[in-house]
Amino acid sequence: MNTDPKLDEHQKQGVTGGTWIALILGALILVMLLIFMLQNNVPADFAYLGWTFQLPLGVAILFAAIAGVLVMALFGSVRLFKLGHRVRRLEKEREAIKRTIN
Repeated sequence: MNTDPKLDEHQKQGVTGGTWIALILGALILVMLLIFMLQNNVPADFAYLGWTFQLPLGVAILFAAIAGVLVMALFGSVRLFKLGHRVRRLEKEREAIKRTIN
């Protein structure tokens, strides 16, 4: 029983088309958010954990967007860590199988 030699080759980690699309969409959303901030610069009252303060509405939306990005990055990082751990474990198992076969 032979293993596929392509599995032993180094895998390239290049920037794919999907990454470029995500970057372009992110830039468009950023431009739209900046336009929103410029058009909504009226002060708004906010209360958070007993604190009360005033911020321009556009700045508050920017902070909310940043918080959303950080939460998504946290969940994405956890998922990538788990997948990387699983890949390393499967690679070790594959090497053990190859040693057993040979």
